[in-house]
Amino acid sequence: MRISIITLFPEVFEPILNSSILKAAQLKNKVSIELINLRDFGEGVHKVVDGRVYGGGVGMLLRADILAKALKSIKFSRSKKNEIILTSASGKPYKQAKAQELSKQDHLVIICGHYEGIDQRFIDAFVKEEISIGDYVLTGGEIPAMAIVDSIIRLIPGVLKEEATKEESFSPYTIENKPYTLLEHPHYTRPEIWNNMKVPEVLLSGNHKEIAKWRMGKSLEKTKKIRPDLLKVSKG
Repeated sequence: MRISIITLFPEVFEPILNSSILKAAQLKNKVSIELINLRDFGEGVHKVVDGRVYGGGVGMLLRADILAKALKSIKFSRSKKNEIILTSASGKPYKQAKAQELSKQDHLVIICGHYEGIDQRFIDAFVKEEISIGDYVLTGGEIPAMAIVDSIIRLIPGVLKEEATKEESFSPYTIENKPYTLLEHPHYTRPEIWNNMKVPEVLLSGNHKEIAKWRMGKSLEKTKKIRPDLLKVSKG
């Protein structure tokens, strides 16, 4: 998979992309990531990339023509699946299902919003989808882009063990022939007793059927308490 990120601050990505699983995925050639500095395409001595909002208002907008230059610098393959997304507070809420979908793309382009936003004409011309990671506003789209990249790369086959991405929060479950999304059950490790709290006996029993039953029950219990909205029947 190939990921291209258009941003005003490519340097903030370096520590994340060069650490842990994301670094390992690149070393394994499971993913290649290119950072494109929007400032390189700016105008004049000061490399201007933004402009005042027509009609008045506070803040500056990233210019459509500057963004288009940056986008056109990327080499696309017509024979592969390409997708362009924009990080935006006004976008669709990001879900695990979307991460699964994006992880199957051959080439993903992420445009990091900034300032007051970007010229709508660029969105209309090039962006397939605007994505938000939550109902709050950040100073820029770099942090959302990092979250999206991390969530996608871990789903690429061969990056993690297959089992690691199956039974976890937001994975689909079928209960009484109905599809649900549940939060992940609690986990425990050594020592067996800590702070007068003992690991649940069932997890020490070796009875895999009972362990699976316990885990499902705990997932339901946790979901009811924290995210009851997830217990609405999925649309499939």
